[in-house]
Amino acid sequence: MTIELYCFGESGNAYKAALALELSGLEWAPVKVDFFGGETRTPDYRTNINPMGEAPVMVDGDVRLTQSGVIQMYVTEKSGKFGGASAVEAREVMRWVFWDNHKLSSQAGMTRFLMNFLPEDKRPAEVIGFMQGRLNAAYAVLDAHLAGRDWIVGNGVTNADISCCGYLFYPEPFGFDRADWPNIDRWLTGIEALPRWKHPYDLMPGSPADRA
Repeated sequence: MTIELYCFGESGNAYKAALALELSGLEWAPVKVDFFGGETRTPDYRTNINPMGEAPVMVDGDVRLTQSGVIQMYVTEKSGKFGGASAVEAREVMRWVFWDNHKLSSQAGMTRFLMNFLPEDKRPAEVIGFMQGRLNAAYAVLDAHLAGRDWIVGNGVTNADISCCGYLFYPEPFGFDRADWPNIDRWLTGIEALPRWKHPYDLMPGSPADRA
């Protein structure tokens, strides 16, 4: 049975789930969510897809999961990949997934939205500046950790990498330039070299170009 992932190309959180599915080799297919058309706010979506009104949502037969980290865990359970090579590594993977969700992706997602998907006259400059300061602190933590490492945890790609890279491949400006962070840049290049890796706009339906 083909796993369905309700997602849209602009979502870094959806990308984490889609990339985990793609790299795992599991059979899956994207289902486009018209986020910018308001689909996630409709009664039908909240009743039948996700009462939280969010994407991604994964459906595998009778299993329905929301939140990218939980979907990544499911991919690990089903494929045996990305969870770490030992119990110690598994805990470290989860530590970085939680860190990313709180310190990196949440800040990057909001800042990118404010800078690119709001009308120019509604973009709050002070808030954006504050968020970019927080993001720079997060980039510094990740860049320092990756010094001398190919991967965040252990000797291969894990959910820690898939989670932390979620927003860093997007082309829209939000205060991240790979050239400023050499260890992050090298790590992202390693992820791009993985078999089956795809850019978010190639992996999922939907992009800003569709609304241009």
